[in-house]
Amino acid sequence: MQIGVIGLGSMGAPMAVALARAGHEVLGWNRSRVDPGGVPGVTLIGRPGDAFQADVVFTMLSDDAAIRDVVLAPDLLRSARKGLVHVVTSTISVAFARELARLHEEADLGYVSAPVLGRPNVAAHGALNILVGGKADAVAAIEPVLAPLGRKVWKLGDTPARANAAKLAANMMIAMAIEAMAESVALTEGVGLDRSDFFELVLGTLFSGRAYESYSAQIAARSFEPGFKARLALKDLRLAGDLSREIGRRLPMLDVVRDRLDSAVSAGLGEKDWSIMADIVDGGDRSAAAIPTQTGERK
Repeated sequence: MQIGVIGLGSMGAPMAVALARAGHEVLGWNRSRVDPGGVPGVTLIGRPGDAFQADVVFTMLSDDAAIRDVVLAPDLLRSARKGLVHVVTSTISVAFARELARLHEEADLGYVSAPVLGRPNVAAHGALNILVGGKADAVAAIEPVLAPLGRKVWKLGDTPARANAAKLAANMMIAMAIEAMAESVALTEGVGLDRSDFFELVLGTLFSGRAYESYSAQIAARSFEPGFKARLALKDLRLAGDLSREIGRRLPMLDVVRDRLDSAVSAGLGEKDWSIMADIVDGGDRSAAAIPTQTGERK
């Protein structure tokens, strides 16, 4: 099958390579220059519109605005190959997902929301969890190309926006878990308990699971090199806040973690992993100059 991939960043590139490795003809485009050696098996193309002439096109761009700029502004839907299915794997707003579904229906194109759970290393191993929302025929058409990308496809119904809401909620829960660990460390370190010892205790008794295991290790080591950048996580929490207001539900914990992450980004830490917010503590917010480097020394 011929597949277009728009967005060859830290997530899009390994996904494109996984598709090529599975035997598909993959056409890739990125907004900035890409080293062909970083996307083996992928044919780099000069225009995003060429990707819309494939059987399926994946979009992995950073936000609503990027998709508007790359896809909607040049009206790529109007010139797309008939029968194409567009799979948006980006984390976007629920409102925009609804708009995209309407625009694709008007253009007589298939549309599927398929945001993913997993970091770039997970994408490289084809082990993502893929959250899928879309009409049954469009979902059925893309199932064969999702197989090389994920360990499981979670079908969430025929409304694309449901998948986007689920992704925002999942990211919100991870942020809350990071906040819980950050506050617990603040409490226990206040009486001299090493954070590694505390995490060994709670992981072996009360809390297990991928989020706690992964992020407690980063917090314990004070290692915040990005798997998921804080500035992008803040964008997702703001989108979750937008949805909560739309549906009329107040989510006070969301407000807390969004403010914590906003403090980290405002301190110049937006390119660090979002677990950096564990080092932003009430009454003692740290500036970028105070964050440890990889050697453990203060900048």
